[in-house]
Amino acid sequence: MSRFDLSALALKAVCPTNDILYDDKGLPSVMVFIPKYKISTVITGGSDSTHPAFIVNGQEVDGIYVSKYQNVVNNSRAYSLPCEDPKTSVTLDQAISYCTNKGEGWHVMTRAEWAAIALWCKKNGTMPKGNNSFGKDVSESTYKAIPIPGMQDAGRTARVATGTGGVSWSHDGTLEGIFDLNGNVWEWNGGLRTVKGEVQVLVNNNAADGDNSQSASSAQWKAIDATTGDYLTPNGTGTTANSIKMDWVSDKLTYTAALTVQADASRSCQFNHIVCAASVAAAAQSVLKALALMPEDNTDSYGVDIVWFNNGADERAFCAGAGWSDGARAGVFALYGSIPCSGSGGNLGFRSAFVSLPTE
Repeated sequence: MSRFDLSALALKAVCPTNDILYDDKGLPSVMVFIPKYKISTVITGGSDSTHPAFIVNGQEVDGIYVSKYQNVVNNSRAYSLPCEDPKTSVTLDQAISYCTNKGEGWHVMTRAEWAAIALWCKKNGTMPKGNNSFGKDVSESTYKAIPIPGMQDAGRTARVATGTGGVSWSHDGTLEGIFDLNGNVWEWNGGLRTVKGEVQVLVNNNAADGDNSQSASSAQWKAIDATTGDYLTPNGTGTTANSIKMDWVSDKLTYTAALTVQADASRSCQFNHIVCAASVAAAAQSVLKALALMPEDNTDSYGVDIVWFNNGADERAFCAGAGWSDGARAGVFALYGSIPCSGSGGNLGFRSAFVSLPTE
């Protein structure tokens, strides 16, 4: 029996629902399988259609595998391993490359996939905690994860080793869950961007297929019709007729079909304060809710997770979850959309995912 076989056996003994998946080099990553479900499973009154995370290239998949841990990089490939210092100072293009280098079906975690997990957590009352307060969760007074040696922020703990928090730091509140979705480092989300405030996505979870380009000029990017929620071919300037855009009204992120305030500046709003103008109909709101871009309701059940956006820049990408110093504003509904694809930093990492791509 090989060393990797023994590792898989040991994992199954402790976390029977987790899996070890191997890449094109035969090297392992610890993964958590998220089975397919309907939107109505996680959103009250939602559609009985399959959640977009489980639709790739127009076909449904049985589920997705998500890295249990924030990723490290070896030989230009991403790996999900415990007790490691997550890879940071990585651009979105680099993160995509580290994942797709692993072979077919591997990809940087997409917004649709992140949303599927976040919505599930809220519905099941397992909103995860994490390293959002210098080595611990802001709500936990004593427990701390294992700090990364030499990684400090003004003399305090910064990044911590992957998966070393308590079970309250996992997405389902168990040892078998996905860890560190709240805090530690922000994580790139593929398949979502804004162009001068216009929301653009790759259809459903098409960003899970590495052959569907996410480059700035890719024809895969689609705007969202503010009336029907259908996908539109963007005009390239962020002014596609009747597309959903991010506006700033009464100190709130407000989705609209026509901007009233536009500026190349970073603004923030609590996730549960996000609203829609009358120009964004219910069908379009349903698309935003499924991608966890707006709340199901404006209650405090989302905590004070924060969303940042820029509606004046040519292109801005998104990362989620927040970092080690964001306190109560961190969480699975925290989102930062004011960073270019070329941005990077010591508090920005990523997580790979895997899907068995459907065949014709």
